[in-house]
Amino acid sequence: MGKNKFTHVNYLWDKKKEDALGDDQVALFLYRSNILGADLRITNFGGGNTSCKTIEKDPITNKEVEVMWIKGSGGDIGTLKRNGIAGLYNQRLHDLKKVYRGLDYEDEMVALFNHCIYDLDSRAPSIDTPLHGLLPFKHIDHLHPDALIAIAAAEDSEKITKEIWGDTMGWVPWQRPGFDLGLQLENCLNENPGIRGIVLGSHGVFTWGDTSYESYINSLEVIEVASQYIEDKITERGAVFGGQKMNSLEKTKRESQASILAPILRGLCSSEQNMIGHFTDDTKVLEFINSNDLNRLAPMGTSCPDHFLRTKIKPLILALDPEDDLMDASAVLKKITPSFEQYRKDYQEYYDSCKRSDSPAIRDANPVVILYPGVGMFTFAKNKQTARVASEFYINAVNVMRGAEAISKYTSLPRQEAFDIEYWLLEEAKLQRQPKEKPLSRKVALITGSGGGIGRAIADKLISEGATVVFTDISEDYLKEATAQYSPDEAIACQCDVTSAESIEAAVQKASLQFGGLDIVVHSAGLAISKPVEDTTETDWDLLQDVLVKGQFLLSRAAAKIMRKQNLEGNIINIVSKNGLVSGPNNAGYGTAKAAQMHMSRLLATELAPDQIRVNTVNPDGVIIGSKIWEGDWAEGRAKAYGITVAQLPEFYAKRNILNKIIRPEDIANGVFAFLAVLDKSTGNIINVDGGVPNAFVR
Repeated sequence: MGKNKFTHVNYLWDKKKEDALGDDQVALFLYRSNILGADLRITNFGGGNTSCKTIEKDPITNKEVEVMWIKGSGGDIGTLKRNGIAGLYNQRLHDLKKVYRGLDYEDEMVALFNHCIYDLDSRAPSIDTPLHGLLPFKHIDHLHPDALIAIAAAEDSEKITKEIWGDTMGWVPWQRPGFDLGLQLENCLNENPGIRGIVLGSHGVFTWGDTSYESYINSLEVIEVASQYIEDKITERGAVFGGQKMNSLEKTKRESQASILAPILRGLCSSEQNMIGHFTDDTKVLEFINSNDLNRLAPMGTSCPDHFLRTKIKPLILALDPEDDLMDASAVLKKITPSFEQYRKDYQEYYDSCKRSDSPAIRDANPVVILYPGVGMFTFAKNKQTARVASEFYINAVNVMRGAEAISKYTSLPRQEAFDIEYWLLEEAKLQRQPKEKPLSRKVALITGSGGGIGRAIADKLISEGATVVFTDISEDYLKEATAQYSPDEAIACQCDVTSAESIEAAVQKASLQFGGLDIVVHSAGLAISKPVEDTTETDWDLLQDVLVKGQFLLSRAAAKIMRKQNLEGNIINIVSKNGLVSGPNNAGYGTAKAAQMHMSRLLATELAPDQIRVNTVNPDGVIIGSKIWEGDWAEGRAKAYGITVAQLPEFYAKRNILNKIIRPEDIANGVFAFLAVLDKSTGNIINVDGGVPNAFVR
């Protein structure tokens, strides 16, 4: 099968790249892994495993030994690098057969993998290590393609495997990954010499080759054949999932409904700890959630362990009509809360009925996947990447159900088997090894004026501390520059005019649609006009009031609405100025607007406190370096007012404060962070970040 014959997978092998890597088999194995992982139809994020075997010199005996190089625990083949693999003496893996005591002692084998380490810089070996080590092939791919899992999850999987590949593919029934499954694969190969791969019931597929390229092609060919078989069956059957039960809303209406509902769902899903959301209206999702078979298939749960570890055992289906009016948040909450209560109850019963004597404590019982027929799918997790990946995994699961139903009948793992994977002590140990979350993890922030200067410094700081951020600015060029270094899972840009209620509302809706809601808003958008009162025009006055005061009002109003819908507390922080407290020459318009911002913050602190929404103020002064406000007439006006040159302003302001410090945008960002992560019982408060200006002392 030539490279142009693949229609269901991407052929990505580059001969020039292969030639450049030469005979470095480990480098070729990493290259193969990366291009396999680049196609989600081949394997999902973090799923599957790849390996190669080489002959190396033992540093102790100086003899040649076979070493297996394999993806380490917790890695992702699509992004796998040299530091993410383990190197093990392969003969020692075979020697573990001598001490293996059977299925009841399966987990103890994992610790013994460490006694097989050849490369001292190895990543911790994964549970799949013996599955590769006990097979004799130089290059092995263990993948989770949707098409293969569909066959593996079909009711008569073994028969279908035989029908498709004849005697060229082996088949083993479902078994949890571990040493014993490695023995089963070895036995399957011994009984079926000459096969090109093995289908694992409910799980995935193993394929191999003598070279990295041969293994790659073998994997693609097996997946291609399976995919085409399924598509032919779907063509024969016609409708999938029992046909369409309802129609989807049109695209803009779907997104509108999703943005309105997301904060309510986020609040319900965050009853134990804050979650970040993701929404998709992918055509595959819509086909499934609008079908007649949704209520039969969705509760069955997923089959592949990689799927349900990310998505939980089953999704929650919303009892909402896609055309429902969602504007009354309290009415919507009342309508859907019982579904969440029932989901948590079901999950508790699942845990209680399946738990072992040594099972870890029950985890968050809230759903990860929420299906809204006619609209789309929401997923909620600890951060945007995890929520997005959960969405991708459930789409994989939908593809599996689609394929299995087309060729036979879909079957999921028995609940006890699923539980034993989800609450596996080895899986729990992996969770416990994850790094500690940052202070602002699980928080979504929207920052106005974050294309540059103080706003950008605040956004950068919050991201560095774990927050997911919506950058907003009136300048698209500034936004593009500010967000260039971040992935969409960390931050997005949204052009926004803070003087327009419609523009503010659009930005808040985008935050809800992309991330599920809002926890933090910072009003940093600003401008400065310094003129004597007789030179200050009505246009000057109105512009200052609109951007600084009206903008703060519109943002606070929109934010409070979202935060109340979530019922997850919240923070509103306004970047004001020392000029809101201190009188100065040529400053009537700017100083008045800043004073209004400051008092509005106090008023809102009082009003929003019952909802645990804190409102605070950070007052900068003399932030000249890095501030875009000081790039224009404001600097000249201030210099003129003080009888100095623009070049002398940084030194002038530093000498004016009692600490004689130059104030930078990063200092203001630290003030914001203090309110968010340290002063969590402070509201209606003011922090001056000005090096100490006695006239501006608040108390």
